[in-house]
Amino acid sequence: MTTAPMPSNVSIGLREAAHVGISVSDLDRSVAFYQALLGVLPVVRDENMHGPGFAQSQGLPTTKLRYATFNLDNLGIDLIQFQDPIGDPSEPAANRPGSMHLCFKVDDVHAVHARMRDAGFGFLGEPYTFVEGEVYPAQAHGTEVAYFNDPDGTNLELIAPKGGFARP
Repeated sequence: MTTAPMPSNVSIGLREAAHVGISVSDLDRSVAFYQALLGVLPVVRDENMHGPGFAQSQGLPTTKLRYATFNLDNLGIDLIQFQDPIGDPSEPAANRPGSMHLCFKVDDVHAVHARMRDAGFGFLGEPYTFVEGEVYPAQAHGTEVAYFNDPDGTNLELIAPKGGFARP
């Protein structure tokens, strides 16, 4: 596990994300899922990476992988299927350290949730709207959220942000 340096000693200043990478067990299945979720977006697919230098950069003895990329307006999503070495499935959950989630901003969570549910997407629970006093100091009451998983269990979220959760 990596320990973080003290912020008083260093400030790197990263301000923009390029992409998020999601390891998947079946690239074709995951591409189909994300195409249904994201709509008609160009997808760069069936790209591959391999080689000892690349493997070393990831802390692996060898690596061979296939990947596909979806470019959203503000972020790329790389779906990555490791073919060598094949990793063990993770058990992601919101409360497990090291788990992450990818959040999609929408205007109306309840409407998108209904469309997705009708199309066959499963959700972890019903959509939720934060009430006053639940989020401090963000004053984000009125923010709507709903949570679901991709085929490999990656945590995904819909959000219609209000107050302190809304970005300028």
